[in-house]
Amino acid sequence: MENEKTIDVLNSLITINNDRIEGYDTATKETDEQDLKTLFARFISTSHKCKSELVSVVNRLGGREAEGTKISGKFFRVWMDFKAALTGKDREAILNSCVDGEEEALDTYKKVLENDREYLSADHRELINAQKALLKADHDHVKSLRDSLKIHA
Repeated sequence: MENEKTIDVLNSLITINNDRIEGYDTATKETDEQDLKTLFARFISTSHKCKSELVSVVNRLGGREAEGTKISGKFFRVWMDFKAALTGKDREAILNSCVDGEEEALDTYKKVLENDREYLSADHRELINAQKALLKADHDHVKSLRDSLKIHA
């Protein structure tokens, strides 16, 4: 296994967690709905935990953690939609954007596990799968909130 490639792969996950932290931090400041503020704070906490675990592994491998965010391409569009939804204060639009962002994060984890397995030890894969499960729980929660609005509409 090449440590450099492993570090790059892990840094891609650090970056997606940075994206989540930044996106939900912005959302927390922009929304007036207390239940969403609480939910977004929990999502930020999840990403801080994931990031901390990944940074620890990167450091053990002799690498440096990725700084900043990905905010490009699809993820950028998701967060721009999210910002627009916040401006309109439309709960369903906010939750739709959250679901899209969560799906992008899950997709990043899935691609790493499928396409970069050769660069990951069993311990790395176990950590990534555990983090993916946390993100999936966040995704499912926000999707359930969004879907409940459609049922009551």
